[in-house]
Amino acid sequence: MNKFPRKETLLETFQWRIEESCDDIAFKFNDEEITYREYDQKGNQVANGIISEGCIPNSRVAVLAKNSVMYAEILFGSIKSRTALVGLNWRLAGPEVVFVVNDSESEVLFVGPDFYELVDSIKDEFTHVKKIIAMDDTHNNWESYETWRNSSDTSDPGLKGHADDDVIQLYTSGTTGHPKGVRLTNKNLNASTPMVEETWGRDWHEKSVNFVLSPLFHIAGSNIVIMGIVFGCKNIVIPEPDPGRILHLIDTEKIETAFMVPALIQFLLNHPDAKTTDFSSLRQIVYGASPISEDTLLRAIDVMGCEFWQVYGLTETSGIGTTLAPEHHEPSLGKLRSCGQKYSGVDIKIVDDNGNEVPTGEVGEITIKSTIIMKGYWHRDEANSESIVDGWFHTGDAGYFDDEDFLYIYDRVKDMIISGGENIYPAEVENALMSHPDIIDAAAVGVPDDKWGETVKGFVILKEGVELTEQDIIASTKEKIASYKCPTSINFIQEMPRNPSGKILRRELREPYWDDKGRNVS
Repeated sequence: MNKFPRKETLLETFQWRIEESCDDIAFKFNDEEITYREYDQKGNQVANGIISEGCIPNSRVAVLAKNSVMYAEILFGSIKSRTALVGLNWRLAGPEVVFVVNDSESEVLFVGPDFYELVDSIKDEFTHVKKIIAMDDTHNNWESYETWRNSSDTSDPGLKGHADDDVIQLYTSGTTGHPKGVRLTNKNLNASTPMVEETWGRDWHEKSVNFVLSPLFHIAGSNIVIMGIVFGCKNIVIPEPDPGRILHLIDTEKIETAFMVPALIQFLLNHPDAKTTDFSSLRQIVYGASPISEDTLLRAIDVMGCEFWQVYGLTETSGIGTTLAPEHHEPSLGKLRSCGQKYSGVDIKIVDDNGNEVPTGEVGEITIKSTIIMKGYWHRDEANSESIVDGWFHTGDAGYFDDEDFLYIYDRVKDMIISGGENIYPAEVENALMSHPDIIDAAAVGVPDDKWGETVKGFVILKEGVELTEQDIIASTKEKIASYKCPTSINFIQEMPRNPSGKILRRELREPYWDDKGRNVS
């Protein structure tokens, strides 16, 4: 029997939950708690405020802020106003923020205090923003969020919405160096819910204490908040992952469920407080967004003493694809290098360059077909036709199935680097490297890193007679792109490996660093 009724829109699902859990705690942030009833009322105020700014259905509103209850209120308000929420990666550099805000045509921008200075320096470049709202009251010119929100009525705006309405638009890096807006609809997100209910959400229930650790501009963070609400959890929110604080809250808040990227799991295990933390309340860790080493995983299972679920999915697939259940984490089964089996309602094929399905055990591109596949990329018709063919989304990941239908990720067809759960495309890094006047050619690849899973290594060819240090080049890239995308090391080379058509052979650059790994991702 389903835990909750199937609805056409996420708004209807949320409204059902409000009625069921109106007096339960929905969110806790520091010492602030709000009930589901209060969350509903504040969502109404945000929706009415968005509408009063002239936003019509299908408009975009953006948030550049760290996690907070206010962020969650804006999510609900955007749903109630039938606008789509654009989550901005707060690690982006100024030019990248300008691109996403303008590309999304966002009309309202909510900004956290950590980013006031950045936005002040670029706000004149925004093309569609009508209003900038400060998330606290410390900005001299922008209206504060609470003042803005509280000036609106608490009555429901009464906009029903449709299954095909865009709900959130999250940006994923592109092979051209420009990010693309992934459009996820009510239909996509509602389709995810029964899949979660059958797998890692099967033991979630009203008042479960759920830890929101991933940033809400990530599909993982969005999913954990949405599922936390749908299942009626008490959701503990912190601005950003802090290992010491996380361990403290696991103990004091009696955390039951959490999603963590592998790098964060490793940080927690290596923190001195891990030895004294009471993990007994933990029932489940869901992990994903990047590969995890077997040693780290087995150590985490031993130290935390709870069940572990691995998840594999992409922003374009609403974060859904495959999951590795706790019973398959026994080392003797030989499945720890796998990312699990597909959810019910998801079809996965491994195909060759011509789109033909390959035999079991043979490596090819992973393609996914399901209701959870995005509506498409925002204003990217060519990219849509290339990535979604006959309903099958081409992930750009290479992998294979074993004879028990467990999926293994082998490599990345599109050369994407995943560092600490963040997606980085070499083209972005290479564009930043090539912007230096003394670099005549450049390439970027992912190499193994004990802390982050992968880190970026740059390969550069300098102009004749020029001398630059590794740090000179790294510092230069930090002026162009977010720090997490920048190389952490540079190799100076004399010749760039290329195929006859001139394409950089990144595999040749990458292979020496992965020889002893058995695959080309960590």
